[in-house]
Order: sequence, then structure tokens, then C-alpha cells
Amino acid sequence: MEGIGWIKAVYPVVWGVGQIVTGPLADKIGRKPLIVWGMFVQVLGHIIIGFEWLEPLTSGLIGSVFLGIGTAMVYPALLAAVSDTAHPNWRASSLGVYRFWRDMGYAIGALMAGIVGNFFGLEWAVHIAGLITFISGIIVWIRMKETIAQ
Repeated sequence: MEGIGWIKAVYPVVWGVGQIVTGPLADKIGRKPLIVWGMFVQVLGHIIIGFEWLEPLTSGLIGSVFLGIGTAMVYPALLAAVSDTAHPNWRASSLGVYRFWRDMGYAIGALMAGIVGNFFGLEWAVHIAGLITFISGIIVWIRMKETIAQ
């Protein structure tokens, strides 16, 4: 149980501290590179957790660090990209809509993981989450236009 607590705690700590660096970095190098590469770093975290090449606690901790780094890259850049494209008169509303759908992803993702885990095992729930993240990264890479002038 203690190990699970550590694995669970590492992710938001790395994410939170990492945003101190990646938020300003998104203003310097642009939103798109951080979003795309952050998603790919998250995929690496899913791979490490899902395949447990090391003992489970070590895999969980290392994978959670990568998930935290990736999320720290993605999250402030996504918020900035939404703000960049929204007119000031409706910026707050657009961020609210963005956050609604983003947060619904947690609920839908939890349901999906529970269903997949129940039928195919928890490893597959992690693999499917990583696959969806990978596909999302590819779509952003292909379709997203940078929102700030370089």
C-alpha cells in the first residue's frame, strides 16, 4: 500500500513543479512542440508502467515521473493555446468549455480503464490509455497550427 501511495504522489509533484519551467517555455518555443512531445513523454510513462520491465514499484515510480514530466509539458501549453485563440470577450468561457471536456476525459477514462481492466486486465487498461495518448499526439502534430508568433 505504501508503494502505491508513493507512485500516486510522484505524478502530481513532478507535474506541478515541472509547470514552473514549462509554462514560460511555452512562451519561448511555442505551444505545439510542448503539447506533442509532452504527449509522447506521457506515452513513455505508460509503457514503463504497463510493461513493468523492472519490479512493479520501480516501474511505477519511473513511469509516474515520465507521466508527470509529460503532463507538465502539455497542460500549461494547452491552456495557453486555448487562450491564444480565444477573443478576450469570451476567453473565460472558452477555458471553461475546454476544462469541462478535459475533466470529462478523467471520468470517461476511468470508466474505460475499469471496463478494459475488468475484461482484459489492468495492463491492457494502461496500454489503451497510452495508445489513445499516442494517437492524440500524432493528431496534434499533423493538425495543430502554432498559436503564437515565433
